[in-house]
Amino acid sequence: MKLHPYFQDVAHSGEFVKANGSTVAEIIDDLEKQYPGMKEQLVDKNGRVQGFAEIFVNAEIVHPMGINMLVKDGDEIEILVIVSGG
Repeated sequence: MKLHPYFQDVAHSGEFVKANGSTVAEIIDDLEKQYPGMKEQLVDKNGRVQGFAEIFVNAEIVHPMGINMLVKDGDEIEILVIVSGG
């Protein structure tokens, strides 16, 4: 999976990391095991994707409540940060 530079800093990793799971939520849990503190950066206390983060599976956005979306081997997962300003 591909991480935005912000999440690379959180994980102390490079652009690409490996994570296992059959849903986006399981992928996030695996990332948390490998990179403690990652989960709180990705999802809020209610299990929704944080407002400043976007998760894509095969270029399809995972909506804030969609972390139970199924994933399979070979799916391309990307985690980005939303940048806004004026």
